[in-house]
Amino acid sequence: MTVADAFRAEAAMRILIKDGAYGTSIQARRLKSEDYCRGLDLFKDQRGNNDLLNLTRPELVEEIAGEFATAGVDILATNTFNANAISQADYGAEALVGEINRAAARITRGVADRFSQADGKQRWVAGALGPTNKTLSLSPDVNDPAFREVDFDTMKAVYREQIDALVEGGVDFILIETIFDTLNAKAGIKAALEAGETLGRPLPLMISMTLTDLSGRNLSGHTVEALWASVRHARPVTIGLNCSFGAAQLRPHLAALAAAADTLVMAYPNAGLPNELGEYDEAAAETASQVAEWIADGLVNVVGGCCGTTAEHLAAIAEVARGATPRQIPQPNGHTMLAGLEPMILAA
Repeated sequence: MTVADAFRAEAAMRILIKDGAYGTSIQARRLKSEDYCRGLDLFKDQRGNNDLLNLTRPELVEEIAGEFATAGVDILATNTFNANAISQADYGAEALVGEINRAAARITRGVADRFSQADGKQRWVAGALGPTNKTLSLSPDVNDPAFREVDFDTMKAVYREQIDALVEGGVDFILIETIFDTLNAKAGIKAALEAGETLGRPLPLMISMTLTDLSGRNLSGHTVEALWASVRHARPVTIGLNCSFGAAQLRPHLAALAAAADTLVMAYPNAGLPNELGEYDEAAAETASQVAEWIADGLVNVVGGCCGTTAEHLAAIAEVARGATPRQIPQPNGHTMLAGLEPMILAA
């Protein structure tokens, strides 16, 4: 049985739990500049470069992953949201991308295996790929709509470097998350497919979109149904939504995706919306109560937390998911699905 098959089998029996936000837990520790650059010869200020902590403070990353595991999660994601050459170039640390990702994967794999050996419960590791800080679909220059800061092949190569290192470190899945630009995601998907061809085995994918407004679109203008039509060819193990808003605001868009997608749906919201200081005030019980409504409506197979969520939030979410019936995956209808900004369905 493959990793993906084992995951699907478990998800058919119960709702699985994904972990929460590394950034929130890291920020709560009030780290100093030396925590980020310890032992590394980097000329830029590294404060805020949370991915670098996989190298400079691995015990801290391990501690946070352990907190999530203790809270009852089944899927531990790597602390690699910005561990790509484009994002790390802002810190002058792009040469460390491979090392960062391998370290992150090994740390997370170690935590997952240690907890699994202790209680006999299988846990999975997802290698997290963020969207980078560039967009393939939109011009950053309002006076030149055709201008792009990066092209598709470059974006694909950036993702491939990260994917190869994560696989070497021992991840089970590649998680392409917080998709604000569908074309960026397609570059990540292509990189993963090509990496799988090189390995001689498929790399299971998890794909997760973020919405930029309450109309239910991402920055490149796609609805959740259009994104699904754009990526379903990759046969992801999960499709879903993350970040965006709180769980209550995500609910109608999650319902639309759950109705359309013939695969597992994973959703992990922020702990509400940030306050004027950029901090999240929503208590664990409130987040969990909103996720419980998703569960009652049969919208999800996997739930977790994004910005502002801590191990306490994940424990509360795991509690409301315990014993609940997972979403039933709809049968494929045999229709052709295409998409521009909206889906186009051609009946068989």
